[in-house]
Amino acid sequence: MVDLKAFAPFTGLLIFGNIENLILASQGAVAHVDPYILGGLSILAVIAWLLLGTYGTKVAIKYADYIEIFGGVAIIILGIQSMLEAFGIL
Repeated sequence: MVDLKAFAPFTGLLIFGNIENLILASQGAVAHVDPYILGGLSILAVIAWLLLGTYGTKVAIKYADYIEIFGGVAIIILGIQSMLEAFGIL
């Protein structure tokens, strides 16, 4: 059984990472990517992150603050990029 308290420091990344996954999927849909390929790649990415998060938490817990800051910055940058592309600026 997995102790969910170990994942508590990463809660923000889990929430905003899922939102970012939706943003990236919508970018693929707008770019007319084959939905089966897009869906398959999204599922593979989610499985990879699940495995990495499940087994990597024990190792990464001492770096949780740094990981959350870095992940949050990455999510913000990707979100801004997708908005700029949606408005035709990039």
